[in-house]
Amino acid sequence: MTSSLQFQLPDWFVSGGPTMWILGLMSVVALATLISKILQFSRLRPLGTKRADALLESLERGESPEVGEAQGSPVDKVLITAWHNRDLDEQSWEEDCLRRGRETLEEMRGGLRVLEVISALAPLLGLLGTVFGMIGAFQALEQAGSQVDPSILSGGIWEALLTTAAGLSVAIPALAAFHWADRTIELCREKLQDRLARLKVQVRRRQAAKPVREEQQAATPRRVVHAS
Repeated sequence: MTSSLQFQLPDWFVSGGPTMWILGLMSVVALATLISKILQFSRLRPLGTKRADALLESLERGESPEVGEAQGSPVDKVLITAWHNRDLDEQSWEEDCLRRGRETLEEMRGGLRVLEVISALAPLLGLLGTVFGMIGAFQALEQAGSQVDPSILSGGIWEALLTTAAGLSVAIPALAAFHWADRTIELCREKLQDRLARLKVQVRRRQAAKPVREEQQAATPRRVVHAS
């Protein structure tokens, strides 16, 4: 069974020793995590702000928007929910917005820690495998005694360096995927902060104008009665 498995695997993979199996497993985990993040981002559209922007534009024009349910991108959901909860007192409203924003961002950060750990550990494991391989190569050289064959040392060295190359091959894509996902979430956070700040201005403006309108509406009947 073992000989059949080794026959099917590439020679360079088998020559790398147990470290190659660990790096191979880490590469599979990193690839699965990356695919899951791509699917998640394509579903959530973290940089989308279409409904949020439409809501803000309507408010800035002084209209009363009909936004419906909190659906769409993370920014859209948080902003629409914040608009529905605008009747809360200011402190509670701000705390609710911050809590929902944090929950949304933390949901998108799921799995990023895995990519970060793999990108950090893979080169170290590769280097560790190389060190063990070099130790084995020099042990074989010592056992050869006076009849030293340069091929023993050179063969041991290139086999040992395989793990370093494999570790870097796993770490570089994992690190690139981590920074891509992390930057996407950071852009989402910036957009969310910007839209919430603009919504806060509009909510305050409407709350300030509400007493004035109520006073005008209350004063209008008295003027009518006085005129009659």
